[in-house]
Amino acid sequence: MADTITVRIPTALRPQVENQESIAIAGASVKQVLGVLTTRYPELGKRLYKKENELNRFINVYINDEDIRFLENLETPVKGGDELSIVPAIAGG
Repeated sequence: MADTITVRIPTALRPQVENQESIAIAGASVKQVLGVLTTRYPELGKRLYKKENELNRFINVYINDEDIRFLENLETPVKGGDELSIVPAIAGG
């Protein structure tokens, strides 16, 4: 069985996860964790993914403060006690 990690949900996405600030999910990779999360909360999945297995370009995902794009992206392994943060990009003008 995979270890449990904490997924931090930003304020803008909390309505899609019953207003939870964080959710404990088991998984061995970022892909597995996000898969469980979006199965539980399909509306969140619509915001996170552009298409299957392709994150929306305005969504950043960090594992323990490391951007997964500079690791193994969705295949980045996770272990018990890790913290995954979902961070929507903010644009301004």
